[in-house]
Amino acid sequence: MKQRVISFHYTLKNEKGEVLDSSAGQEPLSYMEGGQQIVPGLEKEVGQLKTGEKKNIKVAAGDGYGQRDERFVIVVEKSELPQGDVQIGQQYELKSDKGSQVVMVTKVTDTQVTLDGNHPLAGEDLFFDVEVTEIREATDEEAAHGHAHGAGGHHH
Repeated sequence: MKQRVISFHYTLKNEKGEVLDSSAGQEPLSYMEGGQQIVPGLEKEVGQLKTGEKKNIKVAAGDGYGQRDERFVIVVEKSELPQGDVQIGQQYELKSDKGSQVVMVTKVTDTQVTLDGNHPLAGEDLFFDVEVTEIREATDEEAAHGHAHGAGGHHH
């Protein structure tokens, strides 16, 4: 069976009902099933819908961006970071022999900086309002590349 490309509009809210992200006013988001391009809990639910269907989907933290892991939080000396004004919310890419990891500054003192490698939404349940706009078979090129092309997908 060929892989499918599913396009959908979404609004992502947190538990308080605050809008965190939305495709409103933009192209719908397109993804190829099984490509790990959206969080697993959302992919499972959206994949069961038909074109034109709408659904409110709750994705538990474990099926979204995972649980927070305090092992991904480190404190470094301010002198170890590039010179300049270090501020909460800044992101850095740390490279090691195991690859690279994006971390966010969460605390700054006179001498130390706390860096958090958890996704900002780790540990949070996610609430999506979705509407499927199109379901189609993936092209041979998309299947070979492992992602959707065109509007709402990947552009080369």
